[in-house]
Amino acid sequence: MRVGVLTGGGDCPGLNAVIRAVVRKGVQEYGLEFVGFRDGWRGPLEGDTMPLDVQAVRGILPRGGTILGSSRTNPLKSTGAGGRNGVERIKDNLAGLGVDALIVIGGEDTLGVATKLGEQGLPVVGVPKTIDNDLSATDYTFGFDTAVNIAMEAIDRLHTTAESHHRALIVEVMGRHAGWIALHAGMAGGANVILIPERPFDIERVCAYVQHRFQTRFAPIVVVAEGAHPMSEELAVTKEQLDSFGHVRLGGVGQLLADEIEKRTGKEARCTVLGHIQRGGTPTAFDRVLATRFGVHAVQAVHDEEFGVMMALRGTDIVRMPLAEATSQLKLVPPQRYAEAEVFFG
Repeated sequence: MRVGVLTGGGDCPGLNAVIRAVVRKGVQEYGLEFVGFRDGWRGPLEGDTMPLDVQAVRGILPRGGTILGSSRTNPLKSTGAGGRNGVERIKDNLAGLGVDALIVIGGEDTLGVATKLGEQGLPVVGVPKTIDNDLSATDYTFGFDTAVNIAMEAIDRLHTTAESHHRALIVEVMGRHAGWIALHAGMAGGANVILIPERPFDIERVCAYVQHRFQTRFAPIVVVAEGAHPMSEELAVTKEQLDSFGHVRLGGVGQLLADEIEKRTGKEARCTVLGHIQRGGTPTAFDRVLATRFGVHAVQAVHDEEFGVMMALRGTDIVRMPLAEATSQLKLVPPQRYAEAEVFFG
């Protein structure tokens, strides 16, 4: 049996741990052969592959990123020579390469494509990957713990410089639709305000928190997810660039907050955008173990010929969930979780 492996979407700490586990388990226990597809869905679309054997995955466990490369290519919107759509091109290329099954490691968009391909008869198995932790079928996705720890460390460091210069510091973290990184990093780092996409914020209330913090002689830290937005449409950050999945390129809400805080409070405010720093570098122990377990169970599903499923963490167990169910909706921060954090605001 020959199995293809691809990694799609934004890179994420732990991707290489999944690839390593898939190959080592598949080769050593099941005698499977593997082929790696380069740069997400572009690989199977164009038949672009690389060898993937035990030797190729040696030493990659602690490495960030992905040895296969990644992209945000959307094959459902691709048309090739002769008018062939992306699905037809992928089917033809997989058949030509003798690939019997495909392990797809990705987030909402990448696994959404895998779901569509599975519905059209392609044998696919999914592994959930996103630092945003917003896939509803699994308790946690690998990469999230690393991103939170990186953001927490940045917040810890910013507390001292904020207090030294008597400034308000705004930390913009990733999170398009879900504010899990902002919530966890903000709580762990002792932020005074946490703003998430699930709950539009009142700029006047934010400024009141900032003023209160200055009255205690401590400088305020505001953590904001990139997808957070104000109640007032006049203050909304607008971006027009879209990716191949129709998502608007985000960024700018942190600077908006800094400008408004300075204008409304008279206090100096600075914005730090962590951006891709949250994605890079070596994964935490938690993410290495979770990613490895996902990889082991994914190749077991291939061996069992149980396709159209995604690996998911439920409690401490790895279970198989239907891909269609796993990608049907995003896991957002519920109101009660946000209310827990509000106890520490101000």
